[in-house]
Amino acid sequence: MTRRAGLVAALVTLLPALAQADGAALFETYCAACHNSGGIGTPGLAPPLDRPDFWQALGSDAPVYIAGVVTRGLNMPITVRGERYAGVPMPPVSGASDEELAAIASWVTGDLGETDQAVAAGDIAAARNGGPDQSQLKAMRPETE
Repeated sequence: MTRRAGLVAALVTLLPALAQADGAALFETYCAACHNSGGIGTPGLAPPLDRPDFWQALGSDAPVYIAGVVTRGLNMPITVRGERYAGVPMPPVSGASDEELAAIASWVTGDLGETDQAVAAGDIAAARNGGPDQSQLKAMRPETE
């Protein structure tokens, strides 16, 4: 193996880990003010996102769901771990690129949700351009909370 091929192989191996690390750091920048560091939630304000049962129950809809939430916001009462969140609607995440939102969303679904449902920048772009509306997001939500 040439030195260049070895470097390429090492980068290909490291890229998923770097994307996850970027997702965690970007979450802290864009989301932690409400959802708290590490996605543990803020009682009365924003629900925890570290809920593997929820993300796993979404299954293959997880990328579409989270892409819709980060690009369109979420404005509906929900109950998570017995606590009702109904007062402050979540606005769309502003100022982040499709790639940054995809990294954040993939970190949430992967690290916090313990799924293999990665979110691509194309999923974010599709959500920005007519993805699920509030009623569709509500219909996607699994009953497990």
